[in-house]
Amino acid sequence: MTNRINVDRIRDRHDQIAGIGALSSGGVSRLALSDEDKQARDVLRGWMQELDLVITQDDLGNMYGLLAGTDSALDPIVLGSHLDSVPNGGTFDGVLGVLAGLEVLQSVLETGQKPRRSLLLVNFTNEEGARFPIPMISSGVLSDTYTTEKMMELPDQNHITIEQELQRLDLLGDKTSRLKRAYAFLELHIEQGPVLEDKSRQIGIVRGIQGLSWHEFTIVGDADHAGPSPMASRADAGIMAMKVMLALHEWILHLEDQTTITFGQIKTEPFSINVIPGKTTFSVDIRHPDKTVLDERLVEMMTLVEETMAQEPGSWEEAPLSYMPPVTFHLPFLEELESICREQRFSYSTMFSGAGHDAMHISKFIPTVMLFVPSIGGKSHHPAELSRWEDIDQAVQLMYEWTTGHCY
Repeated sequence: MTNRINVDRIRDRHDQIAGIGALSSGGVSRLALSDEDKQARDVLRGWMQELDLVITQDDLGNMYGLLAGTDSALDPIVLGSHLDSVPNGGTFDGVLGVLAGLEVLQSVLETGQKPRRSLLLVNFTNEEGARFPIPMISSGVLSDTYTTEKMMELPDQNHITIEQELQRLDLLGDKTSRLKRAYAFLELHIEQGPVLEDKSRQIGIVRGIQGLSWHEFTIVGDADHAGPSPMASRADAGIMAMKVMLALHEWILHLEDQTTITFGQIKTEPFSINVIPGKTTFSVDIRHPDKTVLDERLVEMMTLVEETMAQEPGSWEEAPLSYMPPVTFHLPFLEELESICREQRFSYSTMFSGAGHDAMHISKFIPTVMLFVPSIGGKSHHPAELSRWEDIDQAVQLMYEWTTGHCY
């Protein structure tokens, strides 16, 4: 097989984008619809102009670059990801998918053979949800998961809305430019976990995205003075909450399956160093790639909390926060990617994504697949985030082989 992609070109472009919002720690802060995000978008626009792509922008701020095919009746293949980052984040998350898509389009152009099926590069707005606190909201609007109004009215911590920033940065495009239909969507991303590196694999073929369920538990005890109150007579909401969390943690740990549980937010009241907590709230994030199993885990979780609190002097309640069922990607395309890997002796493994991506929403109306490259040490959303260029080279070759197999 002839390697038609130029990984050094991807690396050079990566380094240019990494310099926008660069931190002394080696990471970046390039939050959605910030001045830094606009700078990165302008650089991307310049690269698309150099390739004579047809550039459009929709009313959600999503950017598109079209390499028109010879048969306009054929739906396009869409490649891409996002340019925004989390605060103090890494330089590969999202950006790699955009640059890989751009490289595939440029490599196709360099063959001198125009494709029959158009190729479309996309950069989605506010994938991270770090500044505007709903991740993947623009792809969510495209899939009718969210309304345009909800996106436009979403504020950051300074009460500045997405619509205001789209207007300020001149990123409000035309609604008619929205991605509506396509033959396929392929997103390349860093894994953001240790699995591929642990297995010594260079490519992850992503079968789907785990489902998740978020909950808030409130444990109510009896606030009292920390000095005069004997230990045996206390109804300490903090201790009761710890017992519940430990019981849930041990339960998930001993399942030894793909279920994960995380307690990311914990708060006691009255939050005083010398007062026994009278109320403690904590969040639960529970995930599994199979909807049936996930739903079973939710029932088991509530039963375990009930059993644990039955031994305690306090009361409890639960409030559901969010539920996203698992997503399964397009099986025929997944099988084709595996077939290419076997034929070309690419090092790969099939897997599920533990994190959400724009592909999750896009898969609701376009046949979708994802590819991962390993994250060294499993690090992501951190300045130490890093992927090897030899792995990236192989993954983008796979993208090129699969894309050209469908666009000619």
